[in-house]
Amino acid sequence: MAFEQRAAASSPALTWPALLVCLGAALLLPPTSVSAQGRRASLSLDLADRIQGGSADTACVILPGSQEQIDTLATRHGLRVRKRLAAGALVDVPAASLPSLAADAGVGSLSGNYRLKTHMAVTTVAIGADQLWQDGWAPGERGLTGAGIGVAVIDSGVAEVPELRGRIVASLDFTADAKPTGQRLGRASDCVTSSGGARVRAGDENGHGTHVAGIIAAAGANRKDTTRGVAPGAHIISLRVLDAGGGGYAGDVVEAIEWAIANRVRYRIRVLNLSLGGPVLQKAADDPVNQAVERAYREGLVVFASAGNVGKDAEGHEILGAVTVPGNSPYAITVGALNTKGTAFRSDDEVTTYSSRGPTQFDHLIKPDLVAPGNKIVGLLAPGSTLAREHPELVIDTVEGKRLVLSGTSMATAVGAGTSALFLESSSQASPFEVRFALQYGSSLLPGRGLVHQGTGSLNALATLAAATGQSAKSTLIAGETVGMGATAFAEGEVGAVSINHVVWGDHVVWGDHVVWGDHVVWGDHVVWGD
Repeated sequence: MAFEQRAAASSPALTWPALLVCLGAALLLPPTSVSAQGRRASLSLDLADRIQGGSADTACVILPGSQEQIDTLATRHGLRVRKRLAAGALVDVPAASLPSLAADAGVGSLSGNYRLKTHMAVTTVAIGADQLWQDGWAPGERGLTGAGIGVAVIDSGVAEVPELRGRIVASLDFTADAKPTGQRLGRASDCVTSSGGARVRAGDENGHGTHVAGIIAAAGANRKDTTRGVAPGAHIISLRVLDAGGGGYAGDVVEAIEWAIANRVRYRIRVLNLSLGGPVLQKAADDPVNQAVERAYREGLVVFASAGNVGKDAEGHEILGAVTVPGNSPYAITVGALNTKGTAFRSDDEVTTYSSRGPTQFDHLIKPDLVAPGNKIVGLLAPGSTLAREHPELVIDTVEGKRLVLSGTSMATAVGAGTSALFLESSSQASPFEVRFALQYGSSLLPGRGLVHQGTGSLNALATLAAATGQSAKSTLIAGETVGMGATAFAEGEVGAVSINHVVWGDHVVWGDHVVWGDHVVWGDHVVWGD
């Protein structure tokens, strides 16, 4: 395909219009060390607090390393191996052993088994996806539905509702509920997790995962169905890691990602959707969920993660730097939420006040990567789910039946994942880096917002696919409006074969309130630096 020819080698040396601007490390947030002073291992903040506070409880810790290394450390420090992972294990660490484990020369990093939760707070017309379904959306191009592309929804499970019938090709439960007895393990709250393995045919007791899966791939009765997904031909792999209350643990998320990697060929998995988030307790490279995301990326899987819903505090004041795990990973395509005001017109769209802004904690990466519709999305309802029972105000009647209305970066992330399925159907050999570039390059910058609010702007599936297939994409027609393409993209951390810090390229770069040209960068109202 034309895109594959243009983006070969996954490097900034592309044939698309490009102005390359290399940015130094972002310093909006002060650097913070996550390692306890005097200890060799890098500790997540929760574990550092345990040691400093003299906690007497057993800690549930994610310990990286080979299985031989895990066994050696378990014997040396009296650890109980609770669950073995592809690149480490979940272990119980007695309170008295945690300081010595952290000081062990054979330990590089330690993370607590922290909690993650759903990110709740689309229209296919607003991103041009409905046009892509039709043959002839561009001269000589057939319609795209995401057929043949597997999307692993790592969430609260997916119910077998009619709109997804026959396309949930695998369903597994990685939570503690997957144990036959449902027995909760361990005394400490952070040890409520499965002991390894998974139960087949998991449902969705919470309702969040079904809503997310519907945004990605629901096939409604007709094309005007309000719950028709972005990629209605894609198939779903349901990997349950969140319980009926919408919460889960890092160890279970890691296990689910590793299962997706191991089974990617069998189930034709190309995309992972992580519409969930947890606290940022250490650098991205040391976080176990982010490490699993990187492994998935290197195996050719495109990983989407929600930015989080922490864009403002309880008083309504804006918060910067609150992107959650795994949205803070440089290997994830992180999506923030747009408020479309209930219209398909893009001219009235705004970044929602709750959508988390960058840069990321510790690493100071530019996030989110882009934004997509995520406010008051009408989606699939999992019958009898927690959300339906506890929030009847979110359940509405439509001509197609009862539907659930949710808001959040979770929903926006699903829009991105669905769009990537359309793209991968068209450009089957595209790498995760190339998918990121294409989606960012085709997005439209919103006026008055910088990279830390919107990334490269509002997702435009039509412009992305047009540019990728060699069609003119400088402007597209959506809901009767002419929409320009931002022609901007950036990458963070080590991506593709190029090791970089922050790279931004395109026809122009918007940062804060300013436009950046040439060799000099202006950030916000005060900080200026050049070469």
